[in-house]
Amino acid sequence: MFFLTSLLTGLLTISLTIIGVASAPAANYFWSSWSDGKPKLTVKNGAEGRFDVTWSGDKGNFVIGKGWNPGSSKNVTYTSTFSPTAGGNAYLAIYGWTTSPLVEYYIIEAHGDHHPSDNPEAKVLGNVTSDGGTYQIMTKKRVNKPSIIGTATFAQYWSIRYEQRPGGGTVNTGTHFKAWEGAGLKMGRHNYMIVAVEGQDSSGSASVTVGVASPEPVPTTVGGGSS
Repeated sequence: MFFLTSLLTGLLTISLTIIGVASAPAANYFWSSWSDGKPKLTVKNGAEGRFDVTWSGDKGNFVIGKGWNPGSSKNVTYTSTFSPTAGGNAYLAIYGWTTSPLVEYYIIEAHGDHHPSDNPEAKVLGNVTSDGGTYQIMTKKRVNKPSIIGTATFAQYWSIRYEQRPGGGTVNTGTHFKAWEGAGLKMGRHNYMIVAVEGQDSSGSASVTVGVASPEPVPTTVGGGSS
């Protein structure tokens, strides 16, 4: 999943029925939305860190969110309602990219019925404990897929929270970056990083407010194996 950028300003409310791409700063936040044109989307880019999305049609793919460009190690806070329909595939995640190497990454806070590690191409590398929960670390390779630099081959890195948090929480992104590096997953130069809602062949709704807290939490534990 990826975002391309074009400048928009002010309050954005859109219904996407074709391929749609939009990106702009809102207050101190970076805003971006992408769709392959198949889902029916109603998107509202609200004030400060707020955004809302409703999607339907049970087809296609979109990724919409708000955050920072470039991304970095920070204490990301979010409050949300996240309601994908039963049987659908959707994620509420910290989502971003690095370059050199080109990496697409997810810190999954909540998801629909599909778990990313169910993919037969996924390689599970262990667990990381952070912010009162445990996440499964995994990676997989994407070959000749769309990316922020065009069609390319790149790695995906994932941290998937066992104790899902659809209503909100705090995510120390630096903990996950260090855990990935410790598992042999090299990070590159940060591009954007957002709190994102993604839907794949599903329907649902979400309302999200993004923020930043400080100081950084200290506890970080990386372990082998998976459960």
